[in-house]
Amino acid sequence: MSQDPRKTEHDMSQAAAEPERQASSAEEDLATAFVRETEVIEESMEDGRKVRRKGIYLLPNLFTTSALFAGFFAVVAGINGDFTAAAVAIFIAMVLDGLDGRVARMTNTQSAFGAEYDSLSDMISFGMAPALVAFTWILQDIGKTGWVVAFLYVACAALRLARFNVQIGSVDKKWFIGLPSPSAAALVAASVWTFHSFDADAFGFKLLMLFVVGAAGILMVSNIRYYSFKDVDLKGPVPFVFLLAIVLGFVVISIEPSVMLLLLFGAYVVSGPVMAVMRKLKHSPSTH
Repeated sequence: MSQDPRKTEHDMSQAAAEPERQASSAEEDLATAFVRETEVIEESMEDGRKVRRKGIYLLPNLFTTSALFAGFFAVVAGINGDFTAAAVAIFIAMVLDGLDGRVARMTNTQSAFGAEYDSLSDMISFGMAPALVAFTWILQDIGKTGWVVAFLYVACAALRLARFNVQIGSVDKKWFIGLPSPSAAALVAASVWTFHSFDADAFGFKLLMLFVVGAAGILMVSNIRYYSFKDVDLKGPVPFVFLLAIVLGFVVISIEPSVMLLLLFGAYVVSGPVMAVMRKLKHSPSTH
C-alpha cells in the first residue's frame, strides 16, 4: 500500500518546525527566568500588616532616571570643557529631583526602592557632578588643595544624604537640618556658570571658588536649619499678586540667568546662618 505524499510532506514540515518551537520555548523560558531573577520584591507595613509587593513604580522613577542622566551629562560636559552646559544640566537635575517626589506623592506611588534610587541619583547629580565641574574648571589650578576641597564637598554630600535618610519621620518637615544637597549644588553650579561667563580666572576667583565649594560642603553637614517650603499649599487658592510675583521672577532670571540664580541660591544659603544667629541673639539673656 503506497503512502499518501501529502501526509509525508506534512510530517516533514512538522519535523522541521519542531526545533524552531523548541528554540522559541527555550528563549521564552530564559526570558521568564531573567525577569523572575531580577524582579524587585519590597516588603512594607501598611495598616499594621506586612505587604509584599513585586515590581517598581515607573512614573516617579522615570523622573529620577532623568535627573541621574542630567547629573551624568554635567560630568561629561565639565570634562569636555563645556561648563555652561554642565551648570545648566545640574539645574535641570534639581528641577527633576523636585518633581519625582511630588509625582510619587500625588499618584500614591511612594516606595522604599524609589527613595533609595533617589538618594543614589542625588549623590551623582548634587555630589559628584558639582565637585567635578568646579574642579575641572578652576580648582585643579590650585593643586592638591583644589582636589582636597572638591573631595570634601563630595564626602559631605554623601554624609548629608545618609543623615537625611535616617532622619525621615523624626524631624520637623518645615525645616531641613543642614543645607540641602540640591541647593549646595545650585550654588556651586551658578558660581561656575557666572564666573566662567565673565572669564573670571584670576587667582582671587580661584580662592573664592575654593571657599564656595568648601563652605557649601560644610553647611550640608551642619546642624543649621533651612526652610524647606514643604508647608506651602500648592493646591489651595492664593492671591493674584503671588502669580504676578512668579512671572516677574521668571522675567528677572531670564535677563541674566547665571547671575540671578547665583544671587537667589546665595541668598538661600546665607539665610540659614543668618536666622541661626538671629535666634541665638533673641534667646540669649540681655545684659545691662
